[in-house]
Amino acid sequence: MSDKTQSDPVRNKFLVVVDETPECMSAIRFACRRAWHVGGGVILLYVIEPPEFQHWMGVEQAMREEAREAAEERLQALAEDIRNETTIIPEFAIRDGYQKEEVLALIEEDPDIRILVLAASPDTGGPGPLVKSLVGEMSGTFAIPITVVPGNLTTRQLDAVT
Repeated sequence: MSDKTQSDPVRNKFLVVVDETPECMSAIRFACRRAWHVGGGVILLYVIEPPEFQHWMGVEQAMREEAREAAEERLQALAEDIRNETTIIPEFAIRDGYQKEEVLALIEEDPDIRILVLAASPDTGGPGPLVKSLVGEMSGTFAIPITVVPGNLTTRQLDAVT
């Protein structure tokens, strides 16, 4: 018997890393459609990576604030689209750091996250650094299943597999 009450059910969550790549939308659609079909939830993680060039403290702080505002706007717009499409209200996580480390930290912090959904870049340069790192280097030791969605699937194709 579980310690959770009926009012506090375990909710299987799909974690998606949001960035500015076109294939990100494929991962979001896949995760949301799967969550909708199985009665799960979605967490959208946006990681604000530190600038490569360290500016003066005031300039760096202003850049960080602008990046956080942009992340919030992007997540709000995505949430509206998700609610209209699936009735799911996604959770948000905005973090400062590096994608790989923040993905791992969030998975460790939230035991309801059951699947990480990533999208592979359709470019010939490879699937992308996060996919390479998590699927390649860590695949045998990763704490949860990872679903890698081809970034070139159409909406119809994504809907067919979810």
